[in-house]
Amino acid sequence: MTGAAGVGVGIDIGGTKTVAALVAADGTVLRRRRAPTPAGAGPAAVLDTAAGLAAQLLDTAAGPIGVGTAGTVDPATGGIRYATESLPGWAGTPVAAELAERLGRPARVVNDVHAAALGESWVGAGRDRAHLLLVAVGTGLGGALVRHGRLDPGARGAAGAVAHLPAPGAGRLRCGCGRYGHLEAVASGTGLAAGYAHATGERVTGREVAARATAGDAAAREVLDRAGASLGAALAGLVCVLDPEVVLVAGGAAGALLPAATTAYAAELPSGWAGVPLLPAALGVDAVVVGAARLAITPEED
Repeated sequence: MTGAAGVGVGIDIGGTKTVAALVAADGTVLRRRRAPTPAGAGPAAVLDTAAGLAAQLLDTAAGPIGVGTAGTVDPATGGIRYATESLPGWAGTPVAAELAERLGRPARVVNDVHAAALGESWVGAGRDRAHLLLVAVGTGLGGALVRHGRLDPGARGAAGAVAHLPAPGAGRLRCGCGRYGHLEAVASGTGLAAGYAHATGERVTGREVAARATAGDAAAREVLDRAGASLGAALAGLVCVLDPEVVLVAGGAAGALLPAATTAYAAELPSGWAGVPLLPAALGVDAVVVGAARLAITPEED
């Protein structure tokens, strides 16, 4: 069952905000609703907020709703297998079942970065590419694979989890998973902040590190260049394993890391994959809701 005239509702559930959008068959966002995510109030309050926003848009959309959410999503059940403390108590929440009960229609649920990759594949920078890898560089680091317009979630819903790849120079920096030496500990907003604190003793945000690098702060520039180089080298290696047509970089820290990442990517990429470009993603903050709506509009595979 698909949305009326190809119209779908997508929801983006994040640690700080929740957004619902009505999206047309060509990927255009027609209407949008937004509210703070009541993360501290528990999963039921988060689900109530998401359902309340979506309910305001369902008058012109039939069929299921699509959801992109923080956390690792079980592809068989639409429940949360793993989540960080950005959404306390979110792990174990049966998101698909709970939203279906609240809204009276099925819900198709994926990780938010997976939804963003689907959106970029549909109407973004990966449009008309059969195979793509997307990496989202924000507070943390995430990734996703799309093949022939369909997500490849992996056996556990965690395919594309680039955050935990080993990264040279990250041995003293702690990843969000609690271990040391991973790519997220260098190439993410928290990684930039940690790297700068290690170098200078001063604690500032990753965004501030990027701003200081632009303003000429040598320590900030070194941290940023190291992060970009680590990211680019890792992506070159992943291209050899996954063989995508294009690699996209999304997220709030993408712009700051892309120059150094692009240089390292080109230097490390073997000649057999020389034609695989590294590009910025195109949909910005709408990527998750657009990809989630695509889930609602597209029939499930048999």
